[in-house]
Amino acid sequence: MRFLLDTEQRVFAASLDAMLTAADTPSAVRDWSRGEHARGRALWARLAEAGVFGLAVPEEHGGSGAGPADVAVAFVELGRHAVPGPLVETVVAAALLTRPGPAAGRLLPALASGRAMATVAYDGGRALDGDAATVRLAVDGDGLRLAPGHGPVRRSLDPARRLTPLAPGGEILAPGPPAAHALLWGRLATAAQALGVGLALLDRTVAHVRRRVQFGVPVGSFQAVRHRLADARTALEFARPLLFGAALTMTPRDVAAAKTAACEAAYATARTALQLHGAIGYTAEYDLSLWLTKARALRTAWGTPHECRAVVVGGGRRR
Repeated sequence: MRFLLDTEQRVFAASLDAMLTAADTPSAVRDWSRGEHARGRALWARLAEAGVFGLAVPEEHGGSGAGPADVAVAFVELGRHAVPGPLVETVVAAALLTRPGPAAGRLLPALASGRAMATVAYDGGRALDGDAATVRLAVDGDGLRLAPGHGPVRRSLDPARRLTPLAPGGEILAPGPPAAHALLWGRLATAAQALGVGLALLDRTVAHVRRRVQFGVPVGSFQAVRHRLADARTALEFARPLLFGAALTMTPRDVAAAKTAACEAAYATARTALQLHGAIGYTAEYDLSLWLTKARALRTAWGTPHECRAVVVGGGRRR
C-alpha cells in the first residue's frame, strides 16, 4: 500500500516550509531556551493563521476538523524547522477537549485561533513549557483537570523543552481516564515531528559533506560517508509510510509503531550527523545542535522505544 499526499496537502506543506524558512526559527529557539517567548509567540500566531492549530479542532469550534493525516503533514514541517513550544501538547489538548464536555466551547476556539497555548501533564509527569502555556491540563486517574498554575522550570536535554510540574487541584473538565486518547495523539504528533527533525538533519549533513574537503575531494565522495547517509535516508523513508498509515487507522499499535520507527530513525540520523560534522557538531552555537538535542528528546517523549514496542507486540500501553 502506498501513502501519498494529495495536492492540497503538498501545497500546505510547501507553504509551511516557505513560511518557516523565512522566519529565522533558530533565533526563536534560542530565545525560547532562555525563557524569552516573544519571537516564539509571534511564530505561533503565524502558524495559527496558517491553520495549524485548528487541524484537530472541529469546525463548530473554529477549527478545520481536518484530522490526523493533516496534523502529521504539518508536524513534519514543524520538526523540520525545529519550531519551539508545546506544539504536540496543544494538539493533544485539542483532541482531549473535543470529547463530550462543557469545556469544548470555552477553550477550543482560543486554541484553534492561536490566542491560547496549551500544555499537558500526563500521569503525574511534568508539562512542557508550563510557564508559557495559558491552558494547562493534567491527565490522570481522575480524568482531565485544568491546573491552576505551574511549579519551577527545569531544563531538559533539549534546552528549548522547558519542563514544569503542574499545580494540584483545579477544575475537572472530563471525568474518567482519557489517558489512551492523549497517548494516541501525543505519539502521532511526536512521530511526525521526529520525522521532520530527521529529514532536516540529513539535509544539513548532506550539504556539509558536499562542502567539506579532505585530500582534495569532498568528504561526501567517500564510500563510507555515502553508506552512512544512505542508511539514514532509508530509515527515514521507511518511517514515513508508517506515520501516514497510522494517521489513517489511529490504532494504538499502528501509532506506537510509527513513533518507534520515526524517533529511532531521527535518533540514528542525529548520530550520523554528529559524526560527519566532527567537532563542530558539538558546539551549541552551531545550528545543528538545535536538531540534535531535539531528536534525542523526542525519542522518549510520549513513550520510550521500549514502551512503544510493547504496545506493538501487545504487551502494554504505558507511556
